[in-house]
Order: sequence, then structure tokens, then C-alpha cells
Amino acid sequence: MIPTEDASARKREIEEKLKQEQETLSFVRENLEKSDQLTKGMVSILSSFESRLMQLENSIIPVHKQTENLQRLQENVDKTLLCMDHVISYYHVAKDTDRIIREGPTGRLDEYLSCIAKIQKAVEYFQDNNPDSPELNTVKARFEKGKELLEAEFRSLLNRYSKPVPPILILDCISMDEEVEVQEEVVLEHLPETVLQDIICIAGWLTDYGRNQDFMNVYFQIRSTQLDRSIKGLKDHFRKNSASSGILYSPAVQTKRKDTPTKKTPKRPGKDDALDVEIDSYIHCISAFVRLAQGEYALLTEVIPEHHQKKTFDSLIQEALDNLMLEGDNIVSAARRAIMRHDYSAVLTIFPILRHLKMNKSEFDSTLQGTAASTKNKLPALIASMETIGAKALEEFADSIKNDPDKEYNMPKDGTVHELTSNAILFLQQLLDFHETAGAMLASQVLGDTYNIPLDPRESSSSSSSYTSDFNKRLLSSYICKVLGNLQLNLLSKSKVYEDQALSAIFLHNNYNYILKSLEKSDLIQLVTVTQKRAEMSYRELIEQQIGMYQRSWLKVTENLTDRNIPVLLPGSKLKDKERQVIKDKFKGFNDGLEELCKIQKGWAIPDKEQRDFIRHAQKKVVSDAYRAFLHRCANMSFTKNPEKYHKYRPEEVEEMIEKLFDTSA
Repeated sequence: MIPTEDASARKREIEEKLKQEQETLSFVRENLEKSDQLTKGMVSILSSFESRLMQLENSIIPVHKQTENLQRLQENVDKTLLCMDHVISYYHVAKDTDRIIREGPTGRLDEYLSCIAKIQKAVEYFQDNNPDSPELNTVKARFEKGKELLEAEFRSLLNRYSKPVPPILILDCISMDEEVEVQEEVVLEHLPETVLQDIICIAGWLTDYGRNQDFMNVYFQIRSTQLDRSIKGLKDHFRKNSASSGILYSPAVQTKRKDTPTKKTPKRPGKDDALDVEIDSYIHCISAFVRLAQGEYALLTEVIPEHHQKKTFDSLIQEALDNLMLEGDNIVSAARRAIMRHDYSAVLTIFPILRHLKMNKSEFDSTLQGTAASTKNKLPALIASMETIGAKALEEFADSIKNDPDKEYNMPKDGTVHELTSNAILFLQQLLDFHETAGAMLASQVLGDTYNIPLDPRESSSSSSSYTSDFNKRLLSSYICKVLGNLQLNLLSKSKVYEDQALSAIFLHNNYNYILKSLEKSDLIQLVTVTQKRAEMSYRELIEQQIGMYQRSWLKVTENLTDRNIPVLLPGSKLKDKERQVIKDKFKGFNDGLEELCKIQKGWAIPDKEQRDFIRHAQKKVVSDAYRAFLHRCANMSFTKNPEKYHKYRPEEVEEMIEKLFDTSA
């Protein structure tokens, strides 16, 4: 059993806990009651707020919708007013732009184009919205007037600022590609930059909005005139200044000549300085045309729409190109007339021009790329024409050498070099300076069969260009050999005009020697030996042959000095009258023959000092040796009482007489 005291204590403890729990429960109940009261109050407040909010919403939403509608109406009114202002502005465009359009675009292109843009928009508006309105006609007229003034400004700017390029500047530009080293690059400014930009701007507007291509015609006409004037100015510059001063390049441009001097074109027979100037002028004008045309094309691409550039450029260059081609045709015609007069040296005027044309053909073709076929074919046609007339001249020249008549009055009295020989050699020397051009000229006429040119099988593997070059070289070599062969035949025929065979031999000797020396000096011999390996040896043999022919003329002198018929004098014996007469006749024959030959041959000529000295020396030796031997044999023979009558000359005097041969000044 549990003790009583412990039970009481346990009971009290339980009662105290129960009391605490009851107090806690009472506190919770009180708080729940308060919470219920607060909840009821909040619900009441929220219900009241919801009611009031619904009332407010029912009042505000209609006001909001009304405000929104009012705002939309306001915006519509504003937009309508703006549209009205915009539309009304179209009706005022003509008036607002009248002054600016009337005064034109000069000096204020941007402002003017802005006005034109306003007028254009007005035209578009009336066309779309009121096509029957009188205002449309007004703004249309104003637009056309504005476009007309823009076209006029375009023409005015081009006319005012397009100037011929000064000749000195053109020459400086050309010199950059030739024999002058220019330290500063020469730039051709066809138009001032600000003016060019205005022209480009106007051209762009006329293309995009003006719907007008007339400005392109205006452009090429004005620029074409200036291109032609530039080239004509260069030609006049040559005529005025070339012969007198020789200064053709601008002193303003620092230039440095190359060490290699310019090789001048050798003069042809009868060629004058005026013709030299004309040829140089034409050659420079060809180069000038290429450079100027390139500049014009570069300028044109900035102004003219791309799909019209080639056609406009074609039209632009026609006048200058046609004038150049016409001048070239005139040169060909002049050469043709000269050939008809048998003045074959006239073809030499064509060679430097033709060479220059062919050298510049690729650049010429590149410049004309895209032009019409008729334009591109003009230069090739001129080249073909020059080659044809040149080849004809070469052929007829060769024939003229062969057929030159043997006129006695035209033969040199002293047996010197014939004019035909000197002219022929001079002509051939010109060909050497233009050997590539001359070879191509002959080849262009398919003259290979004429000269029977052999084909080197090794060339079949070479390139086409080297084959052509080698073939043309052999072709020209054969032509020169043909001319020389014709000349040799003609000289042989002419030599027969001389009654004296010795003079005939001197004549042939002089001409053959002149030909050989000329070939060697001018390097023509190298070209000749391309097809005639023994040419030099052949001429030397001919020269020796003619020297031998000449020396035979002295036989009638030296035959008096031979042992034939000279008596043999025995010791102590005397000459018979007949024997004395033989010796007298020999002396007389020698003296008379010597005097006659020296008198005649003193007036003959051997221009080549080396050959003259050689022939004199050889003849002196032959005659002097024979004369001394003759005198020695007759020394002890008493054949006359007056020996000085027959023994007129000492050997030294004979040598002096022979030394004076071929010397007209002695």
C-alpha cells in the first residue's frame, strides 16, 4: 500500500496541474472569442470596401472610355491637320520654288536639287490624287523648266571648264612611257574636282529622275571637241617649235634623260626637216590619242551610266580618231603617188610610223575595247594599208635597181661610185633601222615564195612569235640580197658604157668596194649573211677581180720593158742600126704609154684611201721593178748619141707619176 502522505502530495500535484490547464484553456477561449470578433470586423470592412469599389468602377470606366475616344479624336484631328498642311504645301510648291528655279542652279546646286525634289513630289501627288487639276500642269511645267535649266547648267559647266590639254603637258605624259624618266607623275586634270562633282551630281539626277539621255550626247560632243583640239594643239606645237628650239617638254616637270641617246631616224635621200617634223608629230599624236582617250574614259565612267559608257566613249573618240586615220591615209596616198613617180624612198616615211603603230597596237586595242567593230578595225586597216603600200614600194624599188637605164651622160666620168649605188645602199641602211617592220611588211604580202625562203625544221618546235620573227628576218635578208644582186647586174651593164676597159674596172671596183664597206659599217652584212653566207667573200673576190682587170691596162706600158727583141751585145761588138732602133722603140713606147696612162688615169677617182694606196703601191712596184730591170739591161748599150731623149724618166720619177694617179687635185 502507498503511504497516505505520498497520496496526498500526489493528489495536490495533480490538482495544481489541472488548475493550470483550466487557466490555459480559459485564456485560449478568450483569445478565440477576440479573434472571431476581429474576423467579423474585417469581413465587414472588406464587404464595405468591395461595395464602394464596385461603385467607383461603375463610375470611372465610362469616363475612361470617353477620355480614350477624345484622345483618338484629337489624334485624328492632328493627323488631319498635318495632312491638310502637307496637301496645301503641294499647292504652294510652285510659288515657293519660283524664285530659285527662275534663278537657276549656278552656285547652289544642292538647294536647287532640293527644290526640284519638292516639285517632283507635288507632280506625283497631283498625278495620284487629282490628275485633272490645273495645279498638276503648273508643277509639271515647273519641273520641266527645272530639268531644262539643269541640262543647261550641265552643258555650261562642261563648256566653261573643258579646255584642250596643253601640248607640253601631253608630251610630259607621253614621256613617262618613253625615253624620259619623269621624277614627278604627271596627272591630267580634265575638269576641276568641284566642277566634276557638280557634273556627276547633275548627270545622276538626269539619269534617275530626269528620264533624259540627251545630256550624254551633250557630254560626248563637248569632250570630243576638246580631245580633237588637244591633239591638233600638239600638232601645231610641233610645227612651231620642233625645228626652231627643239624644246618639247615642260620645264616645270623635272626630267632626267636616260644615258642611252634617242636613236634618230636616218634621213632618206631628199628628206627634209619639215617632213621629219610631220612624221614625229604624227607619231606623238598617236601616243597622245591613246593617253588622252584613256583619260577621257576614266572621266566618262564617273559621269555616264555604266550601260551607256562604251557607246558614249565610242562616239566621243570618233572625230579625233577619224582625223588621225585620215592623216595616216594621206601619208599612204602620198607614198603611193611618190611610188608612181618612181620615188621609192618615200616609203621610208611609213616605216617609223608603221613601227610605232604596231608597237602601240595592243594598248590601242585595249583602249578601244568595247567600242564598235568599225571603230576597233580602223587602226588595223591603216596598218594593213601601210604594209601593202610599203611592200609594193620595196618590190618596185628592187625592180627599179635592176632596170635603171644605162645612160652615158649619167655615168661618173672619173669612175667613182654611181648615184644608183649610193641611193640603193642608203635605202637598205634605212631598212636595217626598221628591220622588224620591213620583214613583217614583206611577210604581210606573202612574199616568201618570191624569195624562196627555206624553212628551218628546228623552228617547228619554237614558239609562233619566234618563228615569225626568224622567218621575217630571213625574208628581209633575201630581199636585201635580191636588191644587191639586181644592183650588181645593173652596175655590170653600166660599166660597159665606158669605152676604156680600165675605167670600167675602176668603176666596178669603186662600186663593189663601196657596197662592201657600207654593208660592214652598217651591220647590214650580218643581215645579208642570214641567207648568203659567202656574201662578204664574194664581194672581196669581185674587188680583186676588178683590180686585176685594171692592172691589165698597164701591160701596154710594161710590155715595152720585156726581154723580147732586145739584142744580146757580145763583148767588143756594136749594135746594128736595126737593134738600136728596137731599143729606141721600146723606150719611146714606154715613155709614151706612161705619159698617156698617167694623164688619163690622173683624172680617175678611187675614193677609198686604203684601196687607192693599195692599187698605187702595187702598180708602182710592178712598173718600177720592170723599168729598173730594163734600164739595167740597156745600161752598157750605146743605142743613141742622145740618150736623154729616150731615157726621160728615172725610176723614182716613174713612181712619183704613178703616185699621182686617181688624184684630181694633184
